[in-house]
Amino acid sequence: MSRARSFAPVVGEGARVLILGSMPGAASLAAAQYYAHPFNQFWSILGEICGAGRELPYAQRLQRLRSCGFALWDVLRSCVRVGSLDSAIEHRSAIANDIPGLLRRQPGIERICCNGATAHAALLRHFGHPLQAQGLDVRRLPSTSPANAGCTREAKLAAWRAALMAPVSCARSDSCYTSSGAAL
Repeated sequence: MSRARSFAPVVGEGARVLILGSMPGAASLAAAQYYAHPFNQFWSILGEICGAGRELPYAQRLQRLRSCGFALWDVLRSCVRVGSLDSAIEHRSAIANDIPGLLRRQPGIERICCNGATAHAALLRHFGHPLQAQGLDVRRLPSTSPANAGCTREAKLAAWRAALMAPVSCARSDSCYTSSGAAL
């Protein structure tokens, strides 16, 4: 089994929302691009929200995300996993990215949107208490992965649009909650 390694963060100076996946899948790793699997709906959804769709070259998609105040990264820096499914990640092998360091360097980030339950669980497992102390608005969104076939594209789009387009008013206060309504 080989160790999968994630990519560098995509972040601009005006970042206000950090979108976190868990770990790039095989297609993404092979292409060296976030969300490269042709059936992953991430770029389709972000295309409708901020114009960062697959019709743009990859570098322009990333620039569009940055210009809209979105940063992109993964919770895990590396892990052992057979295949691409999040369920195949060997959690004891997981090494997290330095998300607290990124947040210190980018103090304008006030919301974290996790692309699916695995990213959300990994974020809380590795960083729950430091994030709680910062009062960040952390939201678990439906995964854009083709493995999440139980959620329609329309439902995914609605959830992502609501999270990404909502005013960022958390101001890193103690009144921020996860999408389930539970305190972080």
